[in-house]
Amino acid sequence: MRILHTMLRVGDLERSVAFYTGVLGMKVLRTTDRPEQKYTLAFVGYGDESAQAVLELTYNYGVDRYELGDGFGHVAIEVPDAAAACAEVRARGGTVTREAGPVKGGTTVIAFVQDPDGYKIELIER
Repeated sequence: MRILHTMLRVGDLERSVAFYTGVLGMKVLRTTDRPEQKYTLAFVGYGDESAQAVLELTYNYGVDRYELGDGFGHVAIEVPDAAAACAEVRARGGTVTREAGPVKGGTTVIAFVQDPDGYKIELIER
């Protein structure tokens, strides 16, 4: 068994795809439009779905905003250098919400960025 994907509902699919590809460097792996069911999907990730977990971005026609709730935490991405990744995110127009530094009570270096819909993405230094 393995994790296949995590689904995030987004308010503007083009904006979200631009963030995940342009700011975080993922690739669009596939898209599906279901007009009769009134939704569109875009699967994004760093590699082929047969070997890696990916994100499923779901746009429901006519819904431009979601309440994130307090149950969802974040998506985590491994990076070689968290501070450099934060600088790159900023340079590409993204938002850093926690600068690179050790996790509370530990030594692992982490940072947080936020996507256009408010989802948190943790950057964990390898």
